[in-house]
Amino acid sequence: MASEHGASESPTEYIVHHLTHLKVGEGFWTFHVDTLLMSSLLAAAVSAFLYFGVRSGSAAGAPSGLRNFVEMIYEFIDGQVADIYHGNRAFLVALSLSLFTWVVAMNSMDLLPLDLPGSVAAMFGAHYFRVLPTADLNGTVAMAIVVLFLIIVFAIRAKGVGGYLHEWIAAPFGNNPALWIPNIALNIVELLAKPVSLSMRLFGNMYAGELLFMLIALLGMAFAFSIGGISLFIGQILAGSMWAIFHILIVLLQAYIFMVLPVVYISMAEEHH
Repeated sequence: MASEHGASESPTEYIVHHLTHLKVGEGFWTFHVDTLLMSSLLAAAVSAFLYFGVRSGSAAGAPSGLRNFVEMIYEFIDGQVADIYHGNRAFLVALSLSLFTWVVAMNSMDLLPLDLPGSVAAMFGAHYFRVLPTADLNGTVAMAIVVLFLIIVFAIRAKGVGGYLHEWIAAPFGNNPALWIPNIALNIVELLAKPVSLSMRLFGNMYAGELLFMLIALLGMAFAFSIGGISLFIGQILAGSMWAIFHILIVLLQAYIFMVLPVVYISMAEEHH
């Protein structure tokens, strides 16, 4: 639905307003406060959910419904990791569980009423506030950089520093001094392509979903200005409901992809060429 201030805004101004971050600083040192705040709060909420979920149960020791739900998520993720990674998977299961639940929580913020977060933020004096951290490229790139660091760490752990550096000059064309530069160039491209694709995929899908919710909300603005009559209001309700239902699939699918690909990349990094 259109916000109260949206009645005095053009459609372009309405969209630009909702795509503007609450930020401090300038240039490279600009911090998106809304992304940092929401991702931190949701991380704490997910941690609390998992913590209390695994400890909930009756006095007789029978697990509660919440614990069963958490165990179901854990067993699903453990099975997915086991199919991809055949070493000691304890750390990767913990990583995947953290990524999946956290990304689901962040993606789900897109299902909130579009103008609700901004209205709440306005009560605290914030003129802009974007509630969806995964629609901020800074947030998805930051998570992908952590994955990149883990890829390098696992590769060095499996091959040693010397073996890892040797692979940079010897793969994929062989240990020929004339081919060292092409090998290094291709390895750089391969290494950087992983976090770039990981971050851009999540960002692109969630940004597009957020933008589509805004376009649907403009139907409500058109109704407020009496351009199309009651049909626009009904159209907004139907289109918004249909997209929200379909968007639930996108929320889960993007979280699943962001969970699985790091495990695939780490498994590949440990392979000896």
